[in-house]
Amino acid sequence: MSTIAELQIPAGTYTADKVHTTIGFAVKHMVVATFRGRFEDYDASLTVGEDGAPRLTGTVQVASVAVKDPNLEAHLQSPEFFDAERHPELRFESDSFRTDGDEVVVDGRLEIKGQTRPVEARGTLVGPVEDPFGNTKVGLHLKAILDRTEFGLNWNAPMPKGGVALANDVTLEVDLELLKA
Repeated sequence: MSTIAELQIPAGTYTADKVHTTIGFAVKHMVVATFRGRFEDYDASLTVGEDGAPRLTGTVQVASVAVKDPNLEAHLQSPEFFDAERHPELRFESDSFRTDGDEVVVDGRLEIKGQTRPVEARGTLVGPVEDPFGNTKVGLHLKAILDRTEFGLNWNAPMPKGGVALANDVTLEVDLELLKA
């Protein structure tokens, strides 16, 4: 394992370029396929102190969940899932960044439906790079696997010959393109 100083991100605040950022999830559905969805309304920022220590924060508006069926979007916002009326926002705050070989590891706290749990996200950090317009950008791709039932997302349905409609493990995937302010 390496220290965070090896990441060498210049001090400053970096905010999500919403045109080039994606925040999504994937879960095994009906035992046979992986179902994917995403969120359209979010904020994310990476703040790097003078000491080089980064801090990643983000929020997602539950009402912005996007899937291929409007009825399913409504169900995901219901109390059986995210309960958007009582818990309109998902939140993440990092506690630490570290490297493990070629991977960046971000440890933090994720809040969904009023439940806050520790989460470890792994992925890659690219940059900093200067774009053709003189802006400094950093790319951060992270994946985390979590048990949705630990956050109160308990809905499920039994399959006629065994198994359940939804797996408990959900993969969160965040592809951030961050622009230095």
